[in-house]
Amino acid sequence: MSPEKLKQYIEKNKESDYLLVDVRQPEEYVQRHIPGAKLIPIKELVANLSDLPSGKDLIFYCHSGGRSEAAATLAAEEKVSNKNIYNLEGGIMAWDDRMVSDYPRVQVFDKSKSLSELLLTAMDLEKGAFRFYKYIKKRFVSEPFSKTFEQLSTEEIVHAKAVYRYWKKNESDSPEFETIFENLKGEILEGGENLVDILKRATAIEGNTCMNIMELALNIENSSFDLYRTMAEQTDIKEAQDLFLSIAQAEKTHMKTLIDTIDVCGHLGNEGKYGG
Repeated sequence: MSPEKLKQYIEKNKESDYLLVDVRQPEEYVQRHIPGAKLIPIKELVANLSDLPSGKDLIFYCHSGGRSEAAATLAAEEKVSNKNIYNLEGGIMAWDDRMVSDYPRVQVFDKSKSLSELLLTAMDLEKGAFRFYKYIKKRFVSEPFSKTFEQLSTEEIVHAKAVYRYWKKNESDSPEFETIFENLKGEILEGGENLVDILKRATAIEGNTCMNIMELALNIENSSFDLYRTMAEQTDIKEAQDLFLSIAQAEKTHMKTLIDTIDVCGHLGNEGKYGG
C-alpha cells in the first residue's frame, strides 16, 4: 500500500475497521509515529501473532518497509485476519502526512478505575477541548477562522453528551448533563496537555497567527486522535473501547475541518497576521 493509498484509506474508513501497527522499536516510535498506530515491535509481534484482531484490516509499517513487509507476510501466512493485510511501502520514511512524537498520554486515564470513572475522565477531557476552542474563538472573534472554532467548541459538547449517555447507563441516579458538564474542570486537553500551558502558547504566537493557530489546533487533534485510538486498544471494557473508537473517529473529522479552514490563512496579505 502506497502512502497516498493509506491516507485515503484512513480518511474513508471507520476507526473500528482497521488496526495500524508500528513494528519498529520503542525508541523509534517515540521520535515520531503515525497518529493512531499501535506499537508492537516486530519480535513481540511474531511471538504473539494470534493476539492480532481477526475481524479487522491489518496495516503494518516500519522505518523503510522491510520489517513491516515481513510482519505482513507472516500475518498472512498464519491467517490471523479474516480481512485484508497491508504493508506501507517505504515505511515512515515515505510518509509525508502528519505525525506525532512520544507515547500517547494514556496516564490521563487511570485504567484501574471503573468504567464510570473512565467515562467521567473522557467527559472532562472534552470539557478541556471545549474551553480551548471557546477561548480561541473569543480572542479572535472578528476573524474568519473564529467561526470554525465556534463550530468545534459546539462539537466538543456533542462528544461530551455522547460520553454522558454511556455513563448514564451505569448510574442509577445521575444528574443532568448540563450539571455534570458545568462542574467539570476541563484543565487537561484530550491529548493530555495542560490547558493553561496551551493557552499561553496560543497568546504568545507571533508571525502568521492564523496558520500557527491552525497548526496548534491540528497538533492537539492529532494527539487526541492518537490517545483515543491507543485507549481503545488498551482497554478490556467493550463499551469503553467502542466509545474511544467513536471519539477517535470524531477527532479525525475535526482534523478535516481544520485543514479545510486553512485556506483562509492564505488570504491575509503578506504576513497573514491577525491581531489579538
